[in-house]
Amino acid sequence: MAEIAAPQVPAEERKKNRLGLTLPEYQGSASTLCTGCGHDAITNQVIRAFYEMGVQPHMVAKMSGIGCSSKTPAYFLGKSHGFNAVHGRMPAISTGAMLANKQLVTIGVSGDGDTASIGMGQFIHLVRRNVPMIYIIENNGVYGLTKGQFSATADLHSKSKWGQENQMQPIDCCSLAIELGCGYVARSFSGDMKQLLALLKGAVAHKGLALLDVVSPCITFNNHEGSTKAYKWAKEHEMPLHEIGFVPFFEQVEAEVKPGETKRIDFPDGSHVILKRVGEDYDPTNKGQALLTLLKAREENLFLTGLLYTDTKTPDFCTQLNLVDQPLATLPESLTRPPKAVLEEVMERLR
Repeated sequence: MAEIAAPQVPAEERKKNRLGLTLPEYQGSASTLCTGCGHDAITNQVIRAFYEMGVQPHMVAKMSGIGCSSKTPAYFLGKSHGFNAVHGRMPAISTGAMLANKQLVTIGVSGDGDTASIGMGQFIHLVRRNVPMIYIIENNGVYGLTKGQFSATADLHSKSKWGQENQMQPIDCCSLAIELGCGYVARSFSGDMKQLLALLKGAVAHKGLALLDVVSPCITFNNHEGSTKAYKWAKEHEMPLHEIGFVPFFEQVEAEVKPGETKRIDFPDGSHVILKRVGEDYDPTNKGQALLTLLKAREENLFLTGLLYTDTKTPDFCTQLNLVDQPLATLPESLTRPPKAVLEEVMERLR
């Protein structure tokens, strides 16, 4: 009998990260979205970001609401925890899960309808509280599950697949997040995988709320001539703010790069990054400049991508509440249930 050769596994899938895990161990179920959907491209970069950052899959909590975007957590990190909330209610569920166990890395995937319409009230309070989690908006400007109606982020005068023109001003979730004090605000395009990966890795490392608004064209209902969320329009109008790279702090590497200089930096693991120091082009720590730049880009009909704003000084929600180091979910009853004498003392003070 002839010997059957074992199937060849690509070298990239055999390579282990700093935890000894391979890339396939960060994958999930097979996608059931439309072929060519931008959401799947985002999923692939989420998988790669968590793999390269060396995050334990079982230490991740995946959250979502309702919509095409909210299906995507099933397609990455299959060994992690997950909760699919009702429409627009993912922020509240995420806040509760994070407070119960702040040791988990919480990532929420939402859509423009799930966030900017029915979920807007919850979204703005999540931002102002600076809940420590990654919040991805998979933004396609339409309701893909209900035949392509305009969402609240649809651009003014953008045309639907059926020929109607949007007459309403769009909600810019990035501008709103910056105004409310979010410490990590970025926008990317699902077709720009290099930029998206760097922004995701930065979001994983950020302590506080990290918002990523990712324009992700709906291949079925919003990829036509006249749409400002289509692949063709995005590619023609994309204007990156700066060249982005992210170096995880696993090993100390120092390098001096002068303004405007480009330099290749090699790391002990064989990888490298090309650093380009931004001169006077853009300062993502300047809140006023960030808001004005977004406003100007909207007026000029430009698709602005990159790290729009960052601030690491604002305390996250756990710090604001002065939570103990041990996760609340693991505290024994003796520490969470006041004894009768204490309750009687409290009631006496209220008399």
